Amino acid sequence: MFFITIIIVTFVISLVASARVKSTYHKYSKVPAGSGLTGATAAARILSAAGINDVDIIEQEGLLGDHYNPMNKQLVLCSENFHGESAAALGVAAHECGHAIQHKIAYAPLNWRMAAVGVTGYASQIVMWLPIIGMFTGLLKGNGYLFLIVMASAWGIMMLFNLITLPVEFDASRRAVVILNKMRLVTTEEADTGVRKVLNAAGWTYVAAFITSLAYMLYYLLPLILGSRRN
Repeated sequence: MFFITIIIVTFVISLVASARVKSTYHKYSKVPAGSGLTGATAAARILSAAGINDVDIIEQEGLLGDHYNPMNKQLVLCSENFHGESAAALGVAAHECGHAIQHKIAYAPLNWRMAAVGVTGYASQIVMWLPIIGMFTGLLKGNGYLFLIVMASAWGIMMLFNLITLPVEFDASRRAVVILNKMRLVTTEEADTGVRKVLNAAGWTYVAAFITSLAYMLYYLLPLILGSRRN
């Protein structure tokens, strides 16, 4: 029953965070930034002003799949943000530029997150498949203690990754707001408000991911702690 409660609560938190991002983005995708620039053009100007000339700005289909790839040095914008001239489009574009700037200056949390990507990928596979394998094969019968250790460790790795992600994302958003105003790429109060609200809403999805991973880690860790105290 406790496990079901965790699933429901974390699912609701994630659902609310995701819904908030979509509704906020939709609202401010209709508000012009005021500069007349598209997200792609604004990104190019921001990168150039930061002395970054080796990052490609790429368009891709799908909504809100925007990201900066430090390995390939690609700044990827969805079509709506690539071509859009709204506060939401420029806010997202500037946020991804913030990551490129972090990469250039060797921002420590970004470097930590990059270094942790590989092990976090393995951890995510463990938490996905180990319970299913145990359920259908019976391999975990009599090894409950080991199962708890592995699951708690895997969720712990994911929790730490999500924790490191928080300063990376919030710093990129802070940089975005400062840059957009400094370069006058956002010229109205409504647009400035829109940028801040879109980026703030997006930030809470990462908070939701951290809370989820923390809750699952504690679920598997607490029986180990309580069991050792009884012994």
